[in-house]
Amino acid sequence: MRIIDYDRQKAVAYARRWAFSRNPDYYDFSSLGGDCTNFASQCLYAGAPVMNFTPDIGWYYRSLNDRSAAWTGVEYFYRFLTENATYAGVNGGIGPFAVEVAFADLELGDFIQLGTATGDFYHTPMVVGFSRGVPLVAAHSNDA
Repeated sequence: MRIIDYDRQKAVAYARRWAFSRNPDYYDFSSLGGDCTNFASQCLYAGAPVMNFTPDIGWYYRSLNDRSAAWTGVEYFYRFLTENATYAGVNGGIGPFAVEVAFADLELGDFIQLGTATGDFYHTPMVVGFSRGVPLVAAHSNDA
């Protein structure tokens, strides 16, 4: 597997550019359950510009009607990123992959997924800075 570094600065620059508006190249999912993971995927793609077009388990966006669940779904996004490297035998591990880290180990360009005590995740903001050790995030749906 060939590994291309994640350009965190490009991802963060994209997030800062589009946090309070919408890139017209992508559909705005705000009225269809939320735009947060669509925005997170756009940011990730800015820093790791390789999509995975594998049906069912990939991560890609061509249009509203031609996209993967992982591009717009909170839990699918997590599952794709944390399991993608293990699919090397199935799809070559194409596209970004990630590992879960402790809150104290967050870096610029990382994603935080918010959930309930029951384990249901509902939001995907991206770390774009820090203030006294506390992450500052960019997100859509409720633009921040």
